[in-house]
Amino acid sequence: MMEATAGRNIAVRQLYLAMLVVFFFFLSPAAAAERSVEGPVMLEADQVTYDKEGDTYQASGNVIITFTDGFLTADSVVYDRRTDDVLAEGDVFVLQKDDTLEGDKVRFNVATKRGVVYRGKAFLAENHFYIAGTEIQKRGETTYRIKDAEATTCDGPDPAWKFTAKQLDVTVDGYGKMEQGTFDVRGFPTLYFPYFVFPAKTKRQSGFLLPKASFSSDKNGWDVELPFFWAISDSADATFYQRYMDKRGWKEGVEFRYSLSKDSFGTFYADYLNDTKGVSEVDGDRVRDWTENHRRWSYFLNHETTFSPGFYLRTDIARVSDHWYFKDFSSSNYFLDNYSPEGTNKFKKIGFYADQSLPALDSTARLVKEWGDYNLTTFVKYTDNLALPTNDTTPQSYPYVTFSAVNHPIFGSPVNFQLASSYQYVYRAEGEKGHWVDAYPVFSLPYNFGDYLQVTPLVGFRGTAWEGRGGLTDKDGDREIYTLGLNASTEVHRVFNTRLGSVDKIQHTVRPEVTYSYVPNAKKDNLPDFVAAVPETNAVTYALTNTMIAKVKEDTKDKKAVGPERSAAPAAEKYSYVEFLRFVVSQTYDIKEQRSSKPEAERRPFSPVMMDLILTPHQYVSYRGQYTFDVNDGEWKTMDHDLTLKDRRGDSATVSYRYAQDALEEIDLYLKAKLTNAVNLTFIRRRNEFDKKDLETTYGVQLQKQCWSVEFTYSDMDDDKRFMVMFSLFGLGKVGGMGAQAP
Repeated sequence: MMEATAGRNIAVRQLYLAMLVVFFFFLSPAAAAERSVEGPVMLEADQVTYDKEGDTYQASGNVIITFTDGFLTADSVVYDRRTDDVLAEGDVFVLQKDDTLEGDKVRFNVATKRGVVYRGKAFLAENHFYIAGTEIQKRGETTYRIKDAEATTCDGPDPAWKFTAKQLDVTVDGYGKMEQGTFDVRGFPTLYFPYFVFPAKTKRQSGFLLPKASFSSDKNGWDVELPFFWAISDSADATFYQRYMDKRGWKEGVEFRYSLSKDSFGTFYADYLNDTKGVSEVDGDRVRDWTENHRRWSYFLNHETTFSPGFYLRTDIARVSDHWYFKDFSSSNYFLDNYSPEGTNKFKKIGFYADQSLPALDSTARLVKEWGDYNLTTFVKYTDNLALPTNDTTPQSYPYVTFSAVNHPIFGSPVNFQLASSYQYVYRAEGEKGHWVDAYPVFSLPYNFGDYLQVTPLVGFRGTAWEGRGGLTDKDGDREIYTLGLNASTEVHRVFNTRLGSVDKIQHTVRPEVTYSYVPNAKKDNLPDFVAAVPETNAVTYALTNTMIAKVKEDTKDKKAVGPERSAAPAAEKYSYVEFLRFVVSQTYDIKEQRSSKPEAERRPFSPVMMDLILTPHQYVSYRGQYTFDVNDGEWKTMDHDLTLKDRRGDSATVSYRYAQDALEEIDLYLKAKLTNAVNLTFIRRRNEFDKKDLETTYGVQLQKQCWSVEFTYSDMDDDKRFMVMFSLFGLGKVGGMGAQAP
């Protein structure tokens, strides 16, 4: 009896090992290692026997093997200990976490880890990938051959799309070879591949990404781009862009991303186009008459290395071949496609919006050292002024060095100190160039009158010296001035018990502030144009800030306790604090202007009133308004409005209004309607009311299913008309991360 029990235990262990190999034989070794076996293994069957002469174990009738995170079921299992061969037959099914394997029959060898699944199929949950074949062979450690293969990421027995092949050879973390393959849509073959090589990596995948296609009636004509991604190593990858525009020719680009360490990384991009499109036009001071092929290019380099906390080097270099580049490629270019003002992705740090309205393109390289309250920055800066026909008159900084100190107490005394100082060498081909140095220390002494008023007097000393060359005469000189200031502020608040829905309380805070500034008349003669003049100042600025903060009870009704937690004491109520209103209004009274010798009717001592309102009364409603009102003329000088409305479904509407007196009036509208879970509609309208001209009208339709999506957009621009279609097959064409973070 004991011998039979021991034999059965051995059988259970060996059978479990065999089933584990079956399940993992189509996965990478790394994935298998992550799913190490732990916990007990249980075998249940109608009958378990052992043939001592043949050293063979047999389990039959409703065989169930349970193990950590999964189980196996089959009609029968036979294990030959002499040859280490295992045969499982009859509706073989294996579940490991969320991955599954099914087959009519599984035959494999425990020692060699090679075998065959007949009429099998598998589901890999991590990539939501389905694989099936009449015969799945494991031919090596990570090499497989699948006959009559099918693959898709679509759910259901009738997938929207799938790849089929007569024979498919795959090496995990390598490549696959497809013979006599097709791409089927709803069961109908749409593309045929007599022979096709594709990536089969479990991490980042080398291979072609999904193409982009559009039609532009005026600028580019048919526009098709096919990117290829190359996973070079764990610390580097590249994307090659092949873009064909039938009105311009081939545009080739490459993006290289690298991560030498967590503290040293970067991105380099470059493209080239021999532009065949002839163009003749005048735009302000810019004139072009291109009748022959024109060489056009752009490049971008972002690199960052942190040597130690607070000590780093960063480069942001962006150049284009000509001042018309962003006008001609305003619909799609590398800089526009990778625009990221937040810069949270370390491989995506383009902070300027690169369309035809971009006025200038800056390139910088800076070395920064920070310690305590001090900062030393050295950088060089090159500026392309895109509005001028030549860049010869644009000042460049070679280099620019700043040393600053934030406001802080001096040696623990009540006196505060702050500093702004700089040195710059300015160069340009035409115009004044030279050196200048500036130092501006400021001392302050804040004093509190109880809890209600803080008064801070300030005194500063500013010295500037310069050396100018390249003008009609040399300009050398210096200036020394003092500045005076006084700031007074207070803050009062009140808390209201509202009990409105989830809002428990609202705190209203009012902060009035008054600042007096005095700067005497500074030297203005013999001053090069690259040294900023210091205006004489004798003025009072007053501001009022209103804020409202809500104390909101968090909704925990859906967070139900399970198991032993059900009997525990109720959890304490949780609250969050939301600032739903901020309104700032300010104005300056110019004493110098009031005392000037101008006739009283011409004096304008009161500056325009500046107002800034941020209102978020609900999670689905937000508004931002910035206004300038001239009290002298009784007219609005500028107005910016941004209103966004959303709902739970995903519908949204954004209305923007931009106004500058006698210069700008633009209305922008963005609408997104989620008709169903599968259909989204978008509408964009931009109109220049100042010139009575439509800038853009765009209509978009997106159809999104479980495993694919297609989007159609039509744009009628003021200088072009464009139609674009974009397909996405979910689970394909996705570039993974470099290390722990994706580029």
